[in-house]
Parts: sequence; C-alpha cells; structure tokens
Amino acid sequence: MEKHINIVAALQIGLSVLNILIGIFVFTILCLVGNFSDDVQAELVLSVIAKILISFIIICSIPGILAGAGLFKRKEWARILALIISVIHLINFPLGTAVGVYSIWALVQPEVVEKFKAG
Repeated sequence: MEKHINIVAALQIGLSVLNILIGIFVFTILCLVGNFSDDVQAELVLSVIAKILISFIIICSIPGILAGAGLFKRKEWARILALIISVIHLINFPLGTAVGVYSIWALVQPEVVEKFKAG
C-alpha cells in the first residue's frame, strides 16, 4: 500500500498544479482579450475577473498541494484532507473523477488507516 499512498500524494499535487496552470492560462487569455479590446471599461472588467478567478483557483489548489506533501510524510491530517478533497474532485469530470475515486479507494483501505494511525 506504500505505492498507492505515494501515487495518491503525487496525484493530489499534480492535479492541484495542473489547476493552477490552467488558471494562469485563463488569466492570460482574459488579460489579452481585454488588452485587444478598444474599450477601457471592458479591459478593466476582464482584468478584474481574471484576477478574482486566478486568486480563487490558487486558494482552492493550495489544500491539494498541502495534502499531497502531508501524505508523503504519512500525516493523519493529510489523509483526512486528501479524502475531503477527493470527494470534491469527483465533480471535476473526467480527470478529477478518476483521481477522486482512486484516492478514496486507496486512503480508506484498512492497512492505510492503520499505517497513518501508527505513525
């Protein structure tokens, strides 16, 4: 089960980083569209939306990175956080659903629960 725990940790970190990269891409597109428009008000609105969106994505991705790092160190709080995040990932079809299902399956195995409680 060690292998599964490490895979779940890497998937949590990887999916969070992927979300941040997608957020940066969307931020860039929104800012570019705002710059290409001749309307100052449109540029302002798009830049505000882009900043709010990237902030939201980064704030939502931080727990996944923390959970992955904690899972590598075998912390019980990280297992619980990863389970909560995995349930939320189920909504993100198809990649998030696959990661969520695998993470939930791996983290509720009796051997894994005992391993985290032991140390």
